[in-house]
Amino acid sequence: MRLRITHETRYDYAPAVEHALHVVHLKPPSIACQERVDYGLEISPTPAVLREDVDIYGNVRSFFEISETHESLIVRATSLVQTETSKPVQSDITWESARDTFIYHANAEWHPAAEFVYPSTHVHPGSAFAEYARRSFPPGKPFIDAARDLMHRIHEEFVYSTSSTQISTPAAEALANRRGVCQDFSHVMLACLRSLGLPARYVSGYLLTQPPPGMPRLVGSDASHAWVSVYLPDVAASNRGHGWYDLCPTNHREGWGTPGDDYIRLAVGRDYADISPMRGVVHGSGTHSMSVGVTVEPTQAQALSD
Repeated sequence: MRLRITHETRYDYAPAVEHALHVVHLKPPSIACQERVDYGLEISPTPAVLREDVDIYGNVRSFFEISETHESLIVRATSLVQTETSKPVQSDITWESARDTFIYHANAEWHPAAEFVYPSTHVHPGSAFAEYARRSFPPGKPFIDAARDLMHRIHEEFVYSTSSTQISTPAAEALANRRGVCQDFSHVMLACLRSLGLPARYVSGYLLTQPPPGMPRLVGSDASHAWVSVYLPDVAASNRGHGWYDLCPTNHREGWGTPGDDYIRLAVGRDYADISPMRGVVHGSGTHSMSVGVTVEPTQAQALSD
């Protein structure tokens, strides 16, 4: 599937901003089941400085500085991505063996997946998460099957409610209330896995949403999406180190590379704080308003073939 993504963020300031520094994670990578065909980043006002680099997790990020006074800021990222259907993974390692791989001991070699076992800004493992997870993790159960069951339970037992949480809402609150959005479901699942000593990371991206029957696709009506990756040591050992497998508790989807050809990955990190689409600091503004519009649509050729 070939998908075009437009992600536009607009800030309006009162009074005007005198100086601004921002960083964005908006460039999709080329990975298994996903190839970035084209990408463009438009910023208004024109930045005095714009540079791109790769962070510690391999994500492409852009830094920009605006040194002129401005009352509004518009950042528009346009991507063209070719996706493929992902495949289920075969893994037999038990969850206890996967956990034991990352238990620290003297002279242990550093493993890049190890930091995804520990707490992070929005993910604080604890007894409540461990208790919720244990039903999915009986002794000797394969890690991948247990993780699938946990994904299924969150999908079935939590209510998707756009007005129930904010990004600052603790995962413990989302767990207690059994409601939230994709970020909350992902943070809860991460906290459950890490509470058992299992490595899991946060994935940001997009999802092709379908309009109701007979209704047109509305420009700007889509949104960013989030899901989870778990690390499977036995798969990594047989697959040149690539042991991450994606699970989406919001939609009960899974796959190698992404959970499906209607998903587009943007970035991976410990949680949302590592890879928010856009963040920064400004000087000189009292208040601001923000609007975000995301459109994910098949290209014309794809739409005609369907």
